[in-house]
Amino acid sequence: MAVEVNVHEAKTQFSKLLQRVMCGEEVVIARAGQPVARLVPYGAPTTARVPGRYAGQIGIAADFDAPLPEDVLGLFDGAGDAASR
Repeated sequence: MAVEVNVHEAKTQFSKLLQRVMCGEEVVIARAGQPVARLVPYGAPTTARVPGRYAGQIGIAADFDAPLPEDVLGLFDGAGDAASR
């Protein structure tokens, strides 16, 4: 459950709020009763990203951007046969 604090309290109690967040709590900062920000524990990525990791495993068909058949286009326009859906 998140604790909600106003901006003034967040400014004056920032260190204490960070300690609460480090203990797993969520803190919502509100201005005039409206939530504007959320403090949550920082979660570092679990694994390093590797560029090109899926090279050669993903392909795009040669006709990817070819025009669709008329019967399929009709389904997008609403002009297609409702019985065939």
